[in-house]
Amino acid sequence: MEPSAPPQDSAQAAAGGGEDTPPLPLNLVVPAMSLAVLLCCTCMAVPLMHLVPLIQGRGISAPEAGSVLFAMMIAAIVGRVAFGQLADMIGAIPAYMTASLWQTVLVFVFTRISDLDLLYLFAPIYGFGYAGVMTGVLVTTRALTPAARRAGATGIILAFGWLGHGLGGYQGGLFYDLTGAYDVSFANAALAGVFNLVVVGSLFAAVRRRRVQPA
Repeated sequence: MEPSAPPQDSAQAAAGGGEDTPPLPLNLVVPAMSLAVLLCCTCMAVPLMHLVPLIQGRGISAPEAGSVLFAMMIAAIVGRVAFGQLADMIGAIPAYMTASLWQTVLVFVFTRISDLDLLYLFAPIYGFGYAGVMTGVLVTTRALTPAARRAGATGIILAFGWLGHGLGGYQGGLFYDLTGAYDVSFANAALAGVFNLVVVGSLFAAVRRRRVQPA
């Protein structure tokens, strides 16, 4: 009796294909993932670059504002690992969508909090979830690309991540200069997150359709 083939890991299974048989064509995956990463990193960059001055604008000292950011980043270390484990359990794309939804829903809340104690409570909650985005990007890219083309595809996709960080940080400062407040800057971050979810959700739907198609 022939030995059975080893089961696919959950990340690959959720993506709809095995290591050498990605479920979608590469010329679709790379542009879609590049756009998704541009958008999610635009969202991510705003609190990373503007949280401290936002808090200082509430009358809180620079050292205390910096400690809030530090608390957020410490929680992000745990979140990065946790979302990797989540991807093992539910699949790469669902884990990426979960992290993206987390940061999209919560990012604007920073503009509504003035109390330092609440910021110390909220920032780690946000940080835990937002950290899963880059984990999701990496495992989703792995799941949707063939091994022979993965390195180049990953490089292109991550380059758009850096572009998103620059765009998010720039627009955050620009709209603060124009309005004298951070509301529009953080609202734009949330909007970028919504568009990211549309792109990633469309990828997930395309994978699901491909999986149910008859051979």
